[in-house]
Amino acid sequence: MLKIWGRANSVNVQKVLWCCDELGLPFERIDAGMQFGRVNDPEYLELNPNGQIPTLVDGTFVLWESNSILRYLAMQYGASSTLYPAEPKIRASVDRWLDWSLSTLQPAERPVFISLVRTAPDQRDAAALDANLQTLIKRWKLLDGHLQGRFHLESEKFTIADIVLGAFAKRWFGLEGIERPRMPNLERWYQRLAQRAPFKKHIDHPLT
Repeated sequence: MLKIWGRANSVNVQKVLWCCDELGLPFERIDAGMQFGRVNDPEYLELNPNGQIPTLVDGTFVLWESNSILRYLAMQYGASSTLYPAEPKIRASVDRWLDWSLSTLQPAERPVFISLVRTAPDQRDAAALDANLQTLIKRWKLLDGHLQGRFHLESEKFTIADIVLGAFAKRWFGLEGIERPRMPNLERWYQRLAQRAPFKKHIDHPLT
C-alpha cells in the first residue's frame, strides 16, 4: 500500500490524496508537518531531505515534490486513465499548468492565505495584504481567460492539471473577508470540480 506523509490540511498533500482516489489507489496517510512535527526527524529526512511534505513511499521507491508525485501516480497506475495524456503537445500543456502553479500561482497565493487564515486580524499588514491580493487576482484572471470555452484546463478530459489548480481554487473561493471579482469561467469550472467525490472527500473542508 502507498504511504503518504503529510497533514490533511496541506494543499500539496490534498492534491496527492485527490489523485489517488481518482485512480482508485489505496493508501495510508501519516500525519507530518506543523503541529505534527516529524519532518525534522532523522528518519523523515532520510526520505525527504527538504523536511517538507508530502512524501510518497511506494515499496522501496520514495518520491517528494507533490506535482512530481502526481505525474508518477498517473504514469505508474493510470495507464488506462486520461489524467496524464500521452500525446506530447497535450502532456506539455498539462505540465505547463503544473509548473505555473508552483512558479507563479503559489507565490502569489501563499501570503494571502497565511494572512487571512493563519494570522490573527490584529496582526495583519493591511497594505501588504491588499497588494498581495491584487497580484493573486491577476493570476486567477489569467486562468479565467484560459478557461473561456473550455470544459477542462487541457484537452477534453479531466487531468492532473485540474487536480492541482482545483485544489488551489478551493483556497481562493474559501477565503473569507475579501471581495472577489466575477470570473465566470473560473467559477463554472470550479463548480464542476466540486461535484467530484474525491474533491468532496479531500479538498472541500474549512481552510485551516
